[in-house]
Amino acid sequence: MNDPRWALAMVRATVLEAAHPQIGAALIDNSTFVAHPWRRLHNTFLSLQRMSDADDHVRQREAARLNRLHARLNGIGAHNQPYDAMDPQVRAWVVATLFESAVTMGRLGGQPLEQSAMERLYAEFQGYLAALGDKAGHLPPTLREFWQYYDRVVQEELENTEALRIILYKLFDHLPAPAVLEGMPTIWATGRALAGPVIGAITVASLPEPFRRRAGLPEIPGAQTLMQSAYLGVGLARFLPEGWIRADALASLLSLSPESDDPRARTISAVRDGIKRAGALLRLITPLPAQPDPADTTETQRSAEDFFHAVLDQTGDGYLDWPDLAAMAREISGRLDLEEPQETRLYNAYADWWKELQAALDSDGDGRICAEEFAAAVPALAGPALIKVADVLFDVTDADGNQSIDADEYRALFRTGFRRDMAATGSMYSRGEFVKDFLSFMSGRQRSTTYDPLLTQA
Repeated sequence: MNDPRWALAMVRATVLEAAHPQIGAALIDNSTFVAHPWRRLHNTFLSLQRMSDADDHVRQREAARLNRLHARLNGIGAHNQPYDAMDPQVRAWVVATLFESAVTMGRLGGQPLEQSAMERLYAEFQGYLAALGDKAGHLPPTLREFWQYYDRVVQEELENTEALRIILYKLFDHLPAPAVLEGMPTIWATGRALAGPVIGAITVASLPEPFRRRAGLPEIPGAQTLMQSAYLGVGLARFLPEGWIRADALASLLSLSPESDDPRARTISAVRDGIKRAGALLRLITPLPAQPDPADTTETQRSAEDFFHAVLDQTGDGYLDWPDLAAMAREISGRLDLEEPQETRLYNAYADWWKELQAALDSDGDGRICAEEFAAAVPALAGPALIKVADVLFDVTDADGNQSIDADEYRALFRTGFRRDMAATGSMYSRGEFVKDFLSFMSGRQRSTTYDPLLTQA
């Protein structure tokens, strides 16, 4: 799980998943991987950690959460392709890509697994699927039969889907900076421009040759050598002292908010401040027009368009519809580690808000809301259903039910230190204050350093 080569293998496994027509359609309609890739990465690693935990209770609890999440993901894709995240064959393919990519990771990294180790690993991934409650028959019983199954799916079922093309050719071109690197756009854009095409070429070169041929993926000269060198090079990190390179720690670091009270965030902020001071010295030599710093104030007015794209359009498709609000409920449920019935109550509150928004803002009746429709009727956002969302969110955050949010409950939701006036509130966040702040933010009227990281964090 913490092999640094997973940084490459996970991209490869995700591409193979996205190439499945059902999974590709579900990703396009529901996933936040385009608009919030770092948040998605953090949540994925957290789930994998829980599913491989030594405590059976932790595994069962996460499996139940995943099943509730998947049960809500079904529909009809853009090409009338039905999808259902609870389809056992689809779930089996997701597990198959993880297992096969783990095997490929070892082979490309110069450490191929012995047959006995490969069989043990396959049994563990079968156990992963069984923990989700799926019958054993959805993955072949033996490793020998698995390779026949894998080759058949690759050759007969995978397609060059829209989700696959986004991951390979568009995601890295527009990949937002992780939270800890916000405020350094030039450095991030330069690194992304260099790394994006390289990661894409490495990923394509590592895919099964029959699929590359059927999907029409380009054969780049030297890509095979580059790919093998990358896996070998990254694999050298295993010789570093234990604990220096941990995939879960890296994923957590990338998703840290600059406002977090985590010591790592403070260290990175100090480094970033040093870089900014160095940049200021350069500007003394070559003066540039002064740019306003959005961090100078804790709350500033925000345009309707900015709010629409940064907060409401969680899937990044340019529209607001139910999957966007469901993604908000999903993120909050994950942060608070909610179980039934609190999780369903939160989803239902967001569903009621979506109905209210549709009735008020969907002027052309196409079942979704564009930025222009939103901007024309911003005040309609703060209706009774949004107030209900705020109330439900307060209730599920107030874990001890004392009608106020303390520092620990606050941190669970916002992943940052308590940001209230301690003297005035007694280290508590009352229902009235919480609802008022949430409505002010979610109505698009003001930006908030408290709520921005909750739903805008990439």
